[in-house]
Amino acid sequence: MLQIKDLNQFYGGSHTLWNVDMDVPKGSCTCLMGRNGMGKTTLLRSIMGLLPLASGQVIFDGQDLCALPAEDRAHLGIGYVPQGREIFSQLTVEENLRVGLAARRTPSRVVPEHIFGIFPVLGQMLRRRGGDLSGGQQQQLAIGRALVLEPRLLILDEPTEGIQPGIVQQIGDILMRLNREIGLTVLLVEQKLPFARRVASDVRIIDKGRVVVSGGIDALTDSVVAQHLTV
Repeated sequence: MLQIKDLNQFYGGSHTLWNVDMDVPKGSCTCLMGRNGMGKTTLLRSIMGLLPLASGQVIFDGQDLCALPAEDRAHLGIGYVPQGREIFSQLTVEENLRVGLAARRTPSRVVPEHIFGIFPVLGQMLRRRGGDLSGGQQQQLAIGRALVLEPRLLILDEPTEGIQPGIVQQIGDILMRLNREIGLTVLLVEQKLPFARRVASDVRIIDKGRVVVSGGIDALTDSVVAQHLTV
């Protein structure tokens, strides 16, 4: 579904991503892992069009995205949950969710009811401001806002960061259900090994700006962890 070909990125004078070739198979839950500072978030932002490519291609469902702005990529069916959630703290939960409606492939003014089935807490807090929610509730809101698009590909950058264990478990359950029951393709950056091994079907590991491991989740062995992920 998603193919990245020979992608290079620079930050100032530093070469941050080196000839990255990576795929996210349709129907997979692919976990992108790596130590801090290895280029994971840069890669996601490049996929979403938030950073211009130095060179290379990003192909989604056979279409080259490189000439498309970020909002057009969302229209194609790519939902994005950035690191740090980036909800609108002064808007209500309902208003935050309605922001996502503008990027839907099929226009709508109504938040799909199934969002509240996935995240009941959002339905209970529609009138509360986003900034008044707990960290876990804000993460649920950020994911719900992305799901309002009815995406074919959902991209999440460290969805469990700073979240209490009970909500981490719930987010894992939801991602597995969306992926395995509905067939939503998922790409997520994640640092927690137990979460990755539980949720993901595939793994890609990036080290010093290069993809060094690509395979099924069973490729995430203890020796691979020690070589590429242990600090």
